[in-house]
Amino acid sequence: MNTSDSTAPTSPFADAAAPRDTAPQYVLPLVVRIERATPPARTDALETAARAVLTLLSDERVTEPDGPWHRAVRDWEDARIRKVVRRARGAEWRRAEALPGITVTGGGEHPAEVRVFPPVPLDGWPKDLARLQVSGTELADPGPPAGPAPGTPVLWLNPRLEMSAGKAMAQAGHGAQLAWWELDDEARTAWREAGFPLAARTAEPGRWESLADGGLPVVRDAGFTEIAPGSATVVAEHPALRRAGADRG
Repeated sequence: MNTSDSTAPTSPFADAAAPRDTAPQYVLPLVVRIERATPPARTDALETAARAVLTLLSDERVTEPDGPWHRAVRDWEDARIRKVVRRARGAEWRRAEALPGITVTGGGEHPAEVRVFPPVPLDGWPKDLARLQVSGTELADPGPPAGPAPGTPVLWLNPRLEMSAGKAMAQAGHGAQLAWWELDDEARTAWREAGFPLAARTAEPGRWESLADGGLPVVRDAGFTEIAPGSATVVAEHPALRRAGADRG
């Protein structure tokens, strides 16, 4: 499956009668906590952002038709699937935490904290989120991340693209979302009950093409920021999707 980072033809809420470009546009806000003295590792931030997106999508406030976030997510998925990552620290983070949303915490010495919020209109951000900075999300890993454990879903990043941590976090979230949509109910339930284990890794250059052409969900960027439109940024490899492909073959 190939799709853009900001459109989703397999969305469970997709409305063919409302073209995504002419529908009202929404954005999914994510805020990462970056304290000056204790910034999280880059890979942990990417993985935590991806789990935050999955946690929101599987939350009863979204999945139940009468849930308070159901309509916002449906409207967002009917249009372009935009995600924006902003950073916060200190009082900024405390104000962000006071708004309705979900905070997901990663691991490591200084665990990443990412708060995801229900979608908002493109020009209608809450003021405590609108004032947060998009830039300044440059993060580093203390060393090369270990290889993913066998059977772990992996979000493979394109080794030929340079992306800021914030951009890469959004792309990891897109990849996790595409994988979620492709899974059947049984696989979704198993992933959720396990706590959404996943890894974000940069693919080896020699393996990237086979991943991108392997029938797995591929994120293609809309080109709003940093990279050229249509660039493949992430391939989402989930064991259940590999098995489903093998069964179809």
